[in-house]
Amino acid sequence: MEKFEINILGCGAALPTPRRLSSSQIVNIREKLFMLDCAEGTQMALRRSRLSFSHLQAIFLTHLHGDHVFGLIGMLSTFGLLGRIQDLHIYGPQDLERVFQPQIDYFCADFPYRIILHEIDPRTPQVIYEDRSVTISTLPLTHRVPCCGYLFREKPTPRHIRRDMIDFYHIPISQINNIKAGMDWTTPDGDLIPNERLTTPSDPVRSYAYCTDTTYRPQLAELLRGITCLYHEATFASEHALLAKKTFHSTAAQAAQIALDAQVGRLILGHFSSRYKTPASKDSDEGISELTLLQEAQQIFPSTMLAEDGMNIKL
Repeated sequence: MEKFEINILGCGAALPTPRRLSSSQIVNIREKLFMLDCAEGTQMALRRSRLSFSHLQAIFLTHLHGDHVFGLIGMLSTFGLLGRIQDLHIYGPQDLERVFQPQIDYFCADFPYRIILHEIDPRTPQVIYEDRSVTISTLPLTHRVPCCGYLFREKPTPRHIRRDMIDFYHIPISQINNIKAGMDWTTPDGDLIPNERLTTPSDPVRSYAYCTDTTYRPQLAELLRGITCLYHEATFASEHALLAKKTFHSTAAQAAQIALDAQVGRLILGHFSSRYKTPASKDSDEGISELTLLQEAQQIFPSTMLAEDGMNIKL
């Protein structure tokens, strides 16, 4: 199958810690890289990931809170110093230009590449990016400022032609792509060989959704129905449900309910409040562990895992 991977650069909430950077991810689709959010420390995490800076196609910002954007200008500056010449497109909700264009004009004016800002309406689902491999659409979220998630849908790939059929029927190379696209083959003797005999089905289409930051939003499930993998914020445990509602965030149990209602393949929890200890923490036993978030979610949706900085997930 073609590459479709999620690289988590940071999965903490507003306060970065030694074990958790704030939000940023790279979605790698056939070696084309798409960044989701760009918190402080993102470019250092990107270096540690060993992903190529030059393969970054576009950046998608969910909203303009600092723990999702404070790393952007520094990273853009680094791209200029490295000699990037390819245009870089940045997508985000209203005020994207008002906040970042002055900084770009001041810090990035003499760079050898163009930075192109695209303001999007986060209130309505819409396709904002498309190429031969993928479509990327917005997912309306509910937060204290305009905010949206992003849904990546892989485009269907051609059917697989069977090598033994190529050899048996002496199919010329010039006809292989036509057969992969669904055409039958007629032999020199006039026999019609149906496509189903010549090929095997194409790979399943994969999809990935990134939803942070948002309060519990049940209507999101319909937009996510049947996707391969969902990353959903789980800032709080259930005992802090009132705080989650007050701050327009979600609990782990609420994220799991979305995953269950949408019948997704897998749920990844992230955007953890720093009040919760990481599973690897050597602190005292006092306080709640992130494992509590995992347990609360798995009681509702068993196919749940915790995000970790540096994690690579293959779809």
